[in-house]
Amino acid sequence: MAKTNYTEDNIRSLDWKEHIRTRPGMYIGKLGDGSAFDDGIYVLLKEVMDNSIDEFMMGEGSRIDLALKDGTISIRDYGRGIPLGKVVEVVSKMNTGGKYDSEAFKKSIGLNGVGTKAVNALSTHFKVTSFRDGQCKSAEFSKGELTKEHKLAQTPGEKNGTLVEFTPDDSIFKKYHFVHEYIDKMLWNYAFLNTGLTLTLNGNEYKSQNGLRDLLEKNISGEILYPIIHLKGEDIELAITHSNEHFSEEYYSYVNGQYTTQGGTHLGSFREAVVKTIREFYKKDFEPLDVRKSIIAAVSVKVQEPVFESQTKTKLGSHEIAPGGQSIRSFIGDFIKEQLDNFLHKNLETAKAIEAKIIANERERKELSGIQKLARERAKKASLHNKKLRDCRIHLDDIKDNRRLETTLFICEGDSASGSITKTRDVNTQAVFSLKGKPLNCFGLGKKVVYENEEFNLLQAALNIEDGLDELRYNNIVIATDADVDGMHIRLLLLTFFLQFFPDLVKNNHVKILQTPLFRVRNKKETIYCYSDDDRKSAITKLSPKPEITRFKGLGEISPDEFKNFIGKDIRLEPVLLDQKASIQELLNYYMGKNTQERQEFIIGNLRVEKDLEEALVK
Repeated sequence: MAKTNYTEDNIRSLDWKEHIRTRPGMYIGKLGDGSAFDDGIYVLLKEVMDNSIDEFMMGEGSRIDLALKDGTISIRDYGRGIPLGKVVEVVSKMNTGGKYDSEAFKKSIGLNGVGTKAVNALSTHFKVTSFRDGQCKSAEFSKGELTKEHKLAQTPGEKNGTLVEFTPDDSIFKKYHFVHEYIDKMLWNYAFLNTGLTLTLNGNEYKSQNGLRDLLEKNISGEILYPIIHLKGEDIELAITHSNEHFSEEYYSYVNGQYTTQGGTHLGSFREAVVKTIREFYKKDFEPLDVRKSIIAAVSVKVQEPVFESQTKTKLGSHEIAPGGQSIRSFIGDFIKEQLDNFLHKNLETAKAIEAKIIANERERKELSGIQKLARERAKKASLHNKKLRDCRIHLDDIKDNRRLETTLFICEGDSASGSITKTRDVNTQAVFSLKGKPLNCFGLGKKVVYENEEFNLLQAALNIEDGLDELRYNNIVIATDADVDGMHIRLLLLTFFLQFFPDLVKNNHVKILQTPLFRVRNKKETIYCYSDDDRKSAITKLSPKPEITRFKGLGEISPDEFKNFIGKDIRLEPVLLDQKASIQELLNYYMGKNTQERQEFIIGNLRVEKDLEEALVK
């Protein structure tokens, strides 16, 4: 192996924008194309929004207007506006920002303003305008480079605030697209956490009167056992209920308005305090799992100078409400002990409903305990020589590894499809779970089927989700089936399993569908993979006069050499999205219950048979 000289010439210093563009993952997590809710383009939007929210939290401005068109998004707030003499520095000079002054931003989400600079560096077009006291100042950038600095202008009558407009760089976010459902959910979260704030997106309004109670009402599908308990105090807000249709715990946790998808010290303290308070109220030593099973709750706290475990702020690491102040554990514990205990004493019907649910959970747990023990032993033995799972090296709980957000489990049908993926996957971040056939239709069945059915038990063990999502091993759970009738049926059966027993996996956007090409069109110089009939027609036109056309009928027909094109950097994942107004039980009844005339008509109206594709090939 040839030696490389290591001299002064090997040392180089990157300026702020080069560093961000060279290592974007350090600042925004993963990149992606917009098909996943945690892809980089949404982090860019969130970074700009957080600054506007911070203004509202400081009592400045009660409205934020957004517009999205052709991949460009603008955000106009009505806060104080960036000081006019510092407009360029604030968005382009590291370690410059108002949040070092704790009096100006006591409980903000960020600290040093790195976020806005990352948006600037990772956008082909970035424009910032500050309005203050009848004057405005604008600056335009491209990939972090200042392209135009406008002179101070007079704007009499214009309200104070900041306007930011940016277009993500498509050389970094390849073929990106904004999914409306993700932005919609983000804006509703901002509205729920900031009562009194009005947000608009292309004219559509987002506003909440009742905070976290509204959040639960909007996100809960199906029946709840008792009216939502809604408790508010200084720097803390809670909403709690139990569901009839959930087999697990479901939480929405926030710090200073930031959705902490991975929880942290505040959520751990909340879960602990609820159990302790319930035990003391009923004077019974209930098991924590029995108290929390089927709970749906939201918790929001405000912390001075919060410490997160990453730049993307998905998990709180702080242990104190303020530096040198009360611990988060005791702050949340004291609040719940007083407020929840008072509530239960005043609302005896709710207290009876909670006790009945805990007792029912306890009874079911004891009935399942024997089955669970056998199932865990089987899963443990199987994991030693489990031919179903080809695991990867990095997992979602590897907090220090930035690649953890790329961790993926492909669920495949049959050996041929899983064989192709196994041979071409990234062994660091991609795992494969192989089904032996069609999984059981578990619609309407109890939780014990998860343990009694070997395939479901092994899948649950592979994902590590038996006790909730805290230790989920993969960020993406990808259903990889053929695009034929059998493949679609397997897809539905797996979705039924997840929705019935682990709905949080779907609600938190972990479940995806792998899109693979229907056709390959090629000539001697170029090969084009086509995901639709329109793609095929365009490819034929481009590669005319007589290209070779191949129809892929199943994943097993795609060679490993070709498969690497579909699960690498250009992977196409279709997110499984739930309509927030839809009940999961109603969805399952419609698709997996007894045949109805309505469903038959839907299937007939949307059926595309193999013959149609064969005829398309001939044409």
